[in-house]
Amino acid sequence: MDTQSAQRFRETGRDDRGGPVHRRAVDGPGFPCRHCLRLGQPGETMLLASWDLPAPIGPYWTPSPVFLHAHDCAAMIEQDRLPETVTENSIISLRHYDHAGMCLYDLGLVLPGHEAEAPLRERLADPRVAFVNIHTARPGCWLTRVERG
Repeated sequence: MDTQSAQRFRETGRDDRGGPVHRRAVDGPGFPCRHCLRLGQPGETMLLASWDLPAPIGPYWTPSPVFLHAHDCAAMIEQDRLPETVTENSIISLRHYDHAGMCLYDLGLVLPGHEAEAPLRERLADPRVAFVNIHTARPGCWLTRVERG
């Protein structure tokens, strides 16, 4: 998640659908911050908001519920590895898109987060793939975007 969106949610208390940003105390697993790509820790306050994903644009565009820390946190861009918000998730969905933002159905995959790296690398080698959005597989919340380096 970009810093501008994270700051806007913190400052305005409104999400991209015009609804209120909800404050939630971390009381167990399931609070992945989309800005710093770290899991919320017990006792921390997280914000829950509807965010208009920046990509893909077109028929596969969708808003997504997202958590982020209520306090300022540094944006994280992981290089050559998946963040803990993915690897610690029990089941994720890899959604692959081409340069026109069209979904590549034949590459889609649902698997445990800790098993995602090797299949993701294989699929990123496909020249059709421009980027991959990773979502939680059960509720379908967006976790992060992956691009070739």
